[in-house]
Amino acid sequence: MSEYIEGSLQELVQPIILLVDREDPASEQHGIAAAALASVQAFLRAPDNPDWRQWSAGAFAKSVRRADAKMFAKVLAAFPEHVLSTVGEASAIGLPPMPAAALPKLLAKLQVSGTTLPIGEPLPPQSPSIVLNASLNMSTGKAAAQAAHALFAWLLESKPATVEAWAADGFPLGVLELPAKEFRKGARKSAGPVIRDAGRTEIEPGSTTAYVEVAKVAGRRWLQRRWPDEGGCSAGEVSCQAAGEPGPPARAGQATSSSGLGPVAWRNQTTA
Repeated sequence: MSEYIEGSLQELVQPIILLVDREDPASEQHGIAAAALASVQAFLRAPDNPDWRQWSAGAFAKSVRRADAKMFAKVLAAFPEHVLSTVGEASAIGLPPMPAAALPKLLAKLQVSGTTLPIGEPLPPQSPSIVLNASLNMSTGKAAAQAAHALFAWLLESKPATVEAWAADGFPLGVLELPAKEFRKGARKSAGPVIRDAGRTEIEPGSTTAYVEVAKVAGRRWLQRRWPDEGGCSAGEVSCQAAGEPGPPARAGQATSSSGLGPVAWRNQTTA
C-alpha cells in the first residue's frame, strides 16, 4: 500500500447526521444550531476518546449528512455512542471521529450535498451565537458544517468554567446571518477563530464563513482561554447527558442534549 493511500485511509472525519423530515422539516437556523451542538457535545461526552486527538492532528474534517425520520431512527439505534442534540423542532446526531474512507454503510449511504431546510422563524438572540457569512449563499448542510467548525473552535479556546456555565444554562445557542460588510466588521471582535473554508464544496477556497460571538449575560462576560494541554472538559464537568438519559426541558432558543484536546491550529475541511 502506498504512503498516500495509507494516509488517506487513516484520515478521520466526524459524522453529523441532520434530521430532514420529508413531511414536516425543521427551519434552517434550528437545524444549523442542532448540527453545531451535536458536534461539540459528542466531544464533551467522551473527550478522552483517543480518536479526537488523532482527528485534531488532521484537518478537523466534518461530514454533515441528512436522514429522513426512518433512517435517523436507524442511526440512533446503530450507534449507542451517539449524542442527540435538539434545538426547537430540529434534531441532529453527533458521533465521534471515524475513518473517512471506511464509514459504516449505514452512514456512507446518507446524502451530503443538497441538504436544504426552509427558512422559517429565526432563533432568538443568545450568547454564544454563531455568525454566518450570508453573502456566500451556503446551503443548509454547508452552513451547518461551518457553524460546527466555528462552535468547536470556540469551545477549544474557552476555559472550562466558561463551558460549565454554558452547559448549566442549557447550551443556549443563537445563529446570525450577516451580509459581507457586517460579517467582516464583526469578525474583528469574534470570540474564537474565524473559519476559512478549504473550498472542497460550494464556495471558493479561503472564504471566511463563520465565527462565534459572545455577549454579556446576567452581568458577566464569557471569558476566553485555551484548554490546558494535559486535559479538557470531561463530560461530568459540563453536565453532558448520556444517550437515553432524560434532560431538563428546553427554553425557547435553547438545546437539549442526549448525550482533551490541547491548543490546536484551526483548519477547516468539510465534505458538506
